[in-house]
Amino acid sequence: QVRLMESGGGLVQSGGSLRLSCTTSGLSLDNYAIGWFRQAPGKDREPVSCISNKGGRIIYADSVKGRFIMSRANADNTVTLQLNSLEPEDTAVYYCATADSGYGCYDDLSSTRIHEYDYWGQGTQVTVSS
Repeated sequence: QVRLMESGGGLVQSGGSLRLSCTTSGLSLDNYAIGWFRQAPGKDREPVSCISNKGGRIIYADSVKGRFIMSRANADNTVTLQLNSLEPEDTAVYYCATADSGYGCYDDLSSTRIHEYDYWGQGTQVTVSS
């Protein structure tokens, strides 16, 4: 059974940092692209970043570029998202998800097709106070 579990969310002041982790089980992570998404109240779920199955390509949304850092450790079946210089606009539930190799993670995040992501975690809340 495939499972993804996010952790590391919380309440932080503007300018602060958080480190989100996505721990997976039931799959061999190096066969999958991984995406981080977020959903703020009343808004659609949006892609934040993604990483190809071997980690050779990492793509970020313009809104987080230079502030967030995504990495993966296939041997540990873990993906992380370091959130720096957080802003109130970053407040959302953050989700990790997997897509088959060759899908999901494109050079332009606006091309993301959410339906290509098959497995999702339950999400972790990030709240940034001003």
